[in-house]
Amino acid sequence: MAHAQQTVLVSRPIAEVFAFLADGTNNPKWRTGVVDIRLVSGSGLGAEYEQSMRGPGGRTIRGDYRLIRFDQPQRLDFEVTTGPARPVGSFLLRSLSDDSTDVTFSLDLKPRGAMVLMAAMINKQVAAEVDSIRALPAAMGA
Repeated sequence: MAHAQQTVLVSRPIAEVFAFLADGTNNPKWRTGVVDIRLVSGSGLGAEYEQSMRGPGGRTIRGDYRLIRFDQPQRLDFEVTTGPARPVGSFLLRSLSDDSTDVTFSLDLKPRGAMVLMAAMINKQVAAEVDSIRALPAAMGA
């Protein structure tokens, strides 16, 4: 299984950071690989998003996802429901003060089928995706 985890400090209140992450339409502001995203249904737990991303070789791939845990304001989990890879991700938020929040982003992907043969490349991609959390503070103006 591929696993990666990264933590950043955001100079914003925990409720504001949680709301920003829970609204998937904010993804292009901090995830450079997101080409297009839109809310398809729901809000909070069970919300579903259609997402297009830059894939290998620059081609566009689908990466639709659903929110599967919504423990406001401490935890937000999602699962990718379309596309060649179906990772599960989690955002853990911890308030350090009234205007400071630690955010830990983790992503797990269990390769299936032919993907098992590309473990090194998959590990690198999962790590790169998680590393994108470093752009969150700037995206929130923090």
